[in-house]
Amino acid sequence: MRLLFCGTPHFAVPTFIHLLAKPDIEIAAVITQPDRPRGRGKQISPSPMKRAAIAASVPVHQPEKIRSPEARQLLQQLAPDCIVIIAYGQIIPAALLNIPKLGWINLHASLLPKYRGAAPINWAIANGETQTGLTTMRIDAGMDTGPMLLQEEIDIAPEETAPELTASMAEAGAPLMLDTLRGLAGGKLVPRPQDTERATYAPLLKKEDGRIDWNRPAQEIYNRMRGFAPWPGAYTSFRGQSCHLWAEPFSLRAVNVAEPATIFHEDTQILIACGHATLLRLLSVKVEGRKQISAVEFANGARLTERERFDNA
Repeated sequence: MRLLFCGTPHFAVPTFIHLLAKPDIEIAAVITQPDRPRGRGKQISPSPMKRAAIAASVPVHQPEKIRSPEARQLLQQLAPDCIVIIAYGQIIPAALLNIPKLGWINLHASLLPKYRGAAPINWAIANGETQTGLTTMRIDAGMDTGPMLLQEEIDIAPEETAPELTASMAEAGAPLMLDTLRGLAGGKLVPRPQDTERATYAPLLKKEDGRIDWNRPAQEIYNRMRGFAPWPGAYTSFRGQSCHLWAEPFSLRAVNVAEPATIFHEDTQILIACGHATLLRLLSVKVEGRKQISAVEFANGARLTERERFDNA
């Protein structure tokens, strides 16, 4: 089977490497986003997929717009049986969908039709899900609305963060995609339409999503901390300064302890009152422009007075 591989972030790389090693798979080229400013220094650098393709001596193409006439001509000239697309970062126009005879096959990080959209892993964790999964699908002109091929369920551990789950799902997606491609080539897979009425959405994260609403129960706040790591994180403000927090639900249920966002000591622990009379145990704080420190260092340095408060949303 002759493939084009279309992807950008590291999430796509394990599948690329897995397929590359299979004798019945030929990856004719990689399509990835143009080099962009990345990292803290915002230096122009290639995508993880470009680096992986160069290391494997696979030709790389980086159209600025996949909908351009030049990109369409390129795809037609490469004449793939199938195009694998994983987190590419551009919408594929309907005019390109029929170029590969087996279609564009996507690996989506949810059990569709749940969590369609750009950030399914983040929102699954933030919403307190204990299980998610992977879906291979043939893309159509909609947003993650195409017919499904194979699915695999994946458990979410109670303390698992978005980067941790992303890494494990990327590895699990590789053999699922291979099974999908071989099933399509052998005529053994019948695409299944999605139940649109059961669809939910996972929109692109915004900075504001990370602002802590202390009226939420402690477990909800903790879930959002895990889901929104590393960006936008979970942040609030203290004495007029923005700060990112990391905390965990406290083992005891608070009864009339204090108003939400109140900070207080319990032996050697720093606790924060949350909604529904629940508590978080503060573990670390990063005040804007400073390094991350432990909760105890923060309390000592700030010389917390009794029952001070973080600002609420």
